Amino acid sequence: MRYVGFLIILVLTLALAIAVSTPFGAIPPLAPLLDPNHGFWQNSISEDALADEELELTNLSGEVKVVYDENLIPNIFANTQADLYRAQGYITAKHRLWQMEFQTMAAAGRISEIVGPLAIDLDRMTRRKGLAYGAEKGMKFIEETDPESLKLLEAYADGVNQYIDQLSAARLPVEYKILNYRPEHWSSFKSILLLKYMTDMLVGDRDLEYSNLRKLLGDVMLDKLYPEYPIGVDPIIESGHKWDFDPLLISRPDSINYADDQLIIDPLPQPEEGTGSNNWAVSGSKTESGNPILANDPHLSLNLPSLWYSMQLTTPEHSVKGATLPGALGVISGFNENIAWGVTNATRDTRDWYKITFQDASRKAFRYGEKWEQTSFRIEEIKVKGEEVFHDTVVYTHYGPVVYDKTFKSNRQDVNFALKWNVHEGSNEQKTFLLLNAAKDYEDYNAALDNFTAPAQNFVFASKSGDIAMRIQGKFPLKWKGQGKFFMDGSDPQMEWQGYIPNEQNANTLNPSRGFVSSANQHPTDSTYPYYVFDNSYEFYRNRRLNSRLQEMTNITIEDMQSLQFDDYYLHAAEALPIMLDLLGEYENQSDAKKYISLLKEWDYYADPNQKAPTLFYIWWRKIYSEIWKELSQNKAPIVLPTYYQTVLFLKNEPTGELFDFKNTAEIETAATHIKQGFIQMIEVMKTWEAEEGDFSWANYKRTSIQHLVPQFKSFSVQNVYTGGGAGILNATSERHGASWRMVVELGSEVKAFGIYPGGQSGNPGSKFYSNFIQKWADGEYLNFDLRKPDQTEGVLFQTILK
Repeated sequence: MRYVGFLIILVLTLALAIAVSTPFGAIPPLAPLLDPNHGFWQNSISEDALADEELELTNLSGEVKVVYDENLIPNIFANTQADLYRAQGYITAKHRLWQMEFQTMAAAGRISEIVGPLAIDLDRMTRRKGLAYGAEKGMKFIEETDPESLKLLEAYADGVNQYIDQLSAARLPVEYKILNYRPEHWSSFKSILLLKYMTDMLVGDRDLEYSNLRKLLGDVMLDKLYPEYPIGVDPIIESGHKWDFDPLLISRPDSINYADDQLIIDPLPQPEEGTGSNNWAVSGSKTESGNPILANDPHLSLNLPSLWYSMQLTTPEHSVKGATLPGALGVISGFNENIAWGVTNATRDTRDWYKITFQDASRKAFRYGEKWEQTSFRIEEIKVKGEEVFHDTVVYTHYGPVVYDKTFKSNRQDVNFALKWNVHEGSNEQKTFLLLNAAKDYEDYNAALDNFTAPAQNFVFASKSGDIAMRIQGKFPLKWKGQGKFFMDGSDPQMEWQGYIPNEQNANTLNPSRGFVSSANQHPTDSTYPYYVFDNSYEFYRNRRLNSRLQEMTNITIEDMQSLQFDDYYLHAAEALPIMLDLLGEYENQSDAKKYISLLKEWDYYADPNQKAPTLFYIWWRKIYSEIWKELSQNKAPIVLPTYYQTVLFLKNEPTGELFDFKNTAEIETAATHIKQGFIQMIEVMKTWEAEEGDFSWANYKRTSIQHLVPQFKSFSVQNVYTGGGAGILNATSERHGASWRMVVELGSEVKAFGIYPGGQSGNPGSKFYSNFIQKWADGEYLNFDLRKPDQTEGVLFQTILK
């Protein structure tokens, strides 16, 4: 019997050993994960406890010194650029390897390799948009035109790969352990792909939705509801700016053939609502010190690990500091000893769609004018974890890839639409940042920007010599008025872009008389700019609040600029709420209503975290907005609704106008009808909230969260961050979006700089440096970001010599 017992125990032991060593679906094998020497326990050790005094790196021409300050910000001192970027690659990988690789795998359409078949459609969409194709074009362009940038890209990749080759199983980032895969080698191509991925994050188009609206509403009503230059536009380049160039001529076709069907197909993912940014610079004439001050705060998804990684990069020729993008070379938003710069999204329409008519089912040719033009095929091999390779055949025309066809996102309709996008053309955005990092003056800044194609950005600039400037930079197609607003007929050669706006004619301003430059994702120029400019997503609130404050401010200090970045004034509410309360009239049906109305009437329009009125306005406004555009929303084909700004103008200027009246009811609705209906719905929402949650202060209602890049990893996220602000507010902190980086720099004889971002330097959730900046960020505080000297001893956490 004892042998039987032994055999039973042996069988159970073997079964358990097999079970913990075998993955089950998305669940990784448990044995390696629980291994005390190599599993997730090893990821609880912070970086300072693992510091090395010396590390061996090959291919360096001399020693490189890396000094970490008390916040784990590395300050790298190297003798050559190649050594500098090789060290940057190594150090960035040491702290952010999983993030770097995960984002580039997403950009390449390779997430199915990690998570299995649930990501196939996502990967197909990414590949059909041609991100990897665009990165291949970019690499070829760099290889043919810029051997110096290529050399530095390869040095960076070599640094990353040396870290990967030294990486032990114990030090493997925990996400690899959980998802059960290992890192692969880095390459120059991946750095370029990462920059294309940023383009995809920031560029959208609404050609599909506008095509459907044109069919639904007609041109007259479309222009009324969606004006290209609404009343009160406050552009980036100051109104009345004189354009000192002769514009290129653009020929408009005598007749225009649009793809005129109403299209019930799935639109491409667009930039997330709340994605935007602020930047500005004030001249010394407006500051207390007499020195220019520059500020930048890009608004993006709030994620962990943070999008940004702070570094100082120093050679004998220059020293630069600021926010780097893990996987890309240099500093993206920052400053050096002579200049500072920052970026916001320029929201320009650089993606257009063309309806393709194939000759036959083989799709080897499509109609173009009076002939049939040949196509090409790109076979996308999508590896799927646990399954066979998925093959997707993508047809390429001279416009670009046919994204929509009967096999993908067209609801099986026999439609074919090709995407033309400047990201598919060879370019070298990396060179822009390499040059900016070492720039000394306005001329250097302009020369650096000449290399930048996409995504279109508003580059703000300030220098120690006193200059301030703004340039809206990208490779912008020459279009006749209205071109690219709707899907176009790809068989008509007249629909082609007619070239590009010359760099020197991109909208820009230097030292304007008002004493400041600024951008907040609004219209780039007033209507006098001689080229056609269009986008659906221009901002109307942050920009006007920013310009109003900068206009009235004098004797400005760094602290003033920090306060302005954290400004919670809710301009949309300040303009809409008085109209809403007036049209609501007397409302006495419920006692709760009096409490809410009292809170709203007493509100100062600041969306501070402890205020309750912002919650009431937020809910009421959205109910009103949904009521007003209810009939338009019921259309089956994808559309966009009029902006909040335009809707407020309608409420103010024509409250009894026909656009508020539903066509399918006997009653005559006015703005007041929707205001009152929205208020009733708001009361019901509040009753439920107060019964279930209690406190409806703004921070508790919006519940800002900073999520891990894998949203399912809840324990690696930070929930319910107590902070104010919101979409359309300078402090644009909403539920999932906000200032991903705040920087303020004063360009005096000694540069003074401050910065913060919502995260921490480490990509390791077990590290004390993973999320240690979040509370300071939420409270509007900053870290000192002054340039460090190599022999500076105060505030040093540890240092490492690479040799």
